[in-house]
Amino acid sequence: MKPLNEKIRADGFCFVAADDARLLLGILPDWPAFAASWNDMPLDTYMADGGRYRRRRHATLSVAVGATAAKLEARQPHYQSLDYNNLNGGIARHFEPIRSDIIAGASMSVLLALCIQVFSDLLPGRSWHVEVHQFRIEAGVQQQGMPTPEGVHRDGVNYVMVLMVKRHNIAEGTTMIHDASGAQLASFTLTQPLDMTLVDDERRLHGVTPVVPIDSAKPAYRDVLVITFRAIANG
Repeated sequence: MKPLNEKIRADGFCFVAADDARLLLGILPDWPAFAASWNDMPLDTYMADGGRYRRRRHATLSVAVGATAAKLEARQPHYQSLDYNNLNGGIARHFEPIRSDIIAGASMSVLLALCIQVFSDLLPGRSWHVEVHQFRIEAGVQQQGMPTPEGVHRDGVNYVMVLMVKRHNIAEGTTMIHDASGAQLASFTLTQPLDMTLVDDERRLHGVTPVVPIDSAKPAYRDVLVITFRAIANG
């Protein structure tokens, strides 16, 4: 497989199928507990559309220049300007923290290390502000689930990783990649655990179509991990 940094440098994004991701990541001994940690997340109460379909936890980390591991920082709010999030931006949003055992566990550590390796190669000599988000998007008869209710967008960072953790009883949820002019460049669906996409957020926009239940009588949800890297000016 062509190195991820080469694909991102050439195309502004990279889709990695689960089989290839397993080769990159190796054995993740705590994966069952990691995936199960999505089951107890609180509701995201900041949805300006009134939606009650998103559950979320959040953590802030940092990476020093040349470091190969991230450092957990004190709890901080998540903030996006209205330029990047015209639905929920413009306010400091305080989310419950990701559990300490999950942040410090093998799966998260390996995923962060991969991001550090790839993104630091693309933009060397920088320290990083890192945010990690656990999302569960729920779908039901009364309300479809909206993975990106703000539409096709940028996050206002340098790089983004989106990792599929679990899909349960849902259809659709297609990821779309657009260039700066708004033209669609690619579309694909994260379906299997460890399917992932990495995006150069300065060059590409991304969005995900709504998810709907397959069997409306049963719970339906989409669990993903989102990791964002924003370079910090040094000196």
